Amino acid sequence: MSTDTGTNASPPAGSGGLVMGKDGMSALVDVLVARGFTVIGPTVRDGAIVLAELRSADELPYGWGVELEAGHYRLRERADGAAFANAAGPQSWKRFLHPPRVRQWSADRVDGELVLTTDEVPPPRYAFLGVRPCDLRAIAVQDRVLTGGAYRDGGYAQRRSGALLIVVECTEPGATCFCVSMGTGPAAGPGYDLVMTEVADEAGHRFWIRDGSPEGAEILAELPARPADPETRESARAGVTAAADRMGRTMPEADLRELMAGTLDAPRWDDVAGRCLTCGNCTMVCPTCFCTTTEDTSDLTGDHAERWRLWDSCFDLDFSDLHGGPVRATTRSRYRQWMTHKLGTWYDQFGSSGCVGCGRCIVWCPVGIDITEEAAALDDWTRSGKPAPGEGSGPP
Repeated sequence: MSTDTGTNASPPAGSGGLVMGKDGMSALVDVLVARGFTVIGPTVRDGAIVLAELRSADELPYGWGVELEAGHYRLRERADGAAFANAAGPQSWKRFLHPPRVRQWSADRVDGELVLTTDEVPPPRYAFLGVRPCDLRAIAVQDRVLTGGAYRDGGYAQRRSGALLIVVECTEPGATCFCVSMGTGPAAGPGYDLVMTEVADEAGHRFWIRDGSPEGAEILAELPARPADPETRESARAGVTAAADRMGRTMPEADLRELMAGTLDAPRWDDVAGRCLTCGNCTMVCPTCFCTTTEDTSDLTGDHAERWRLWDSCFDLDFSDLHGGPVRATTRSRYRQWMTHKLGTWYDQFGSSGCVGCGRCIVWCPVGIDITEEAAALDDWTRSGKPAPGEGSGPP
């Protein structure tokens, strides 16, 4: 499978590909299962479109869209029966590649001796069906973070190496989406095994599908599909182009890295601190946040102990705790750390932004804090002239 992590690009004008109907989608899931994949895709559960294991394509969210705003998420029915005309849900593929809980080892006292055991069960071979272009970039970002440096995460690398990525280009952006600002969508960039564009118009409900890797081509050859006709290709491209013009949010047209570095004393940080609950929801739903902590547990006898790796958040007061107390003790400092890292110092560490414009942090913030609004406010502050040193700046 492909692991190319290049930049976003529209499908080449000469891409032929194939066209399939709903029967082809059913066949795709069957082919993946027959090849030994655990198929993960979107489905409707508990009032949301979530990612879960699919046994059949019938479990896809046909006929469901979403209504999004800051701090607001609702399902809504669609008349066209589209399966993928909905923006990113509360989960990302990070949940499967970089799980929230992983046992590192267990220890048992046996006949007075301490016996350590590491978990060596191989992970499932995942096929991710319905990956959005922004999430495709997020996977590439996590590839760089977790396998591209000196401190390689072997578990992530094992799960990622077996994963097949089936991307669906966006034709229905949400009100909180801003992937165009971040260069991550709505067209798919490289790195996929298969890519689809859904079309539902007067000519029928169908999917334009292309391969992006040798394994993707093998799977494509097993599907009941026909060569793509020019009308379907043009309709698909037009839908993606129209989506790019209907983004619900946008980042300011500024160098975000420089903006973050130059606004550390801006009074806006006090304003957002007065609203932020430091709940960490934004880091939990973010497809690129990767921080973890460890937790040791034991049973009541003291003869069995385990060490677990858990997701952590820079909004947690204990996250920056050193001898003598936390480095970032205020809400202001913790929110500033998250946003300046995501949009600024991530470049220094990993060579790219840590934000892909999916908008999840906006939707799932209980008080509706909007990262694009905060960036715009900082940009306005710099353009209007910064106050003299010390004026309007809060505690660090």
